[in-house]
Amino acid sequence: MSDAEAVDEVVEIEREDAARRYVVTVDGVQAGVAVFVASPSAVTFTHTVVDPAFGGRGIGSRLAKFALDDTVARGLRIVPRCPFIAAYLREHPGYEASVDWP
Repeated sequence: MSDAEAVDEVVEIEREDAARRYVVTVDGVQAGVAVFVASPSAVTFTHTVVDPAFGGRGIGSRLAKFALDDTVARGLRIVPRCPFIAAYLREHPGYEASVDWP
């Protein structure tokens, strides 16, 4: 895939409360999910996966950023039990005041 093709991709991310996950799609195809458990005060991220066909394109990072920003915007704490989310938090400052490390 060329850079021009990547620029033309339509990437959408949404929170599916009933399924307890954030879903990222690329051009209408599900590319990955971030699974969570919600409580009245926190969102515990338990598992994140991106289909290998979409690997190396920053899709996982976009999914993590969206999910974490949404959690903070909702006034909830972030509990990173998922290794991918935990690594993202360590590499991207700015969330420290909202994280409860397990």
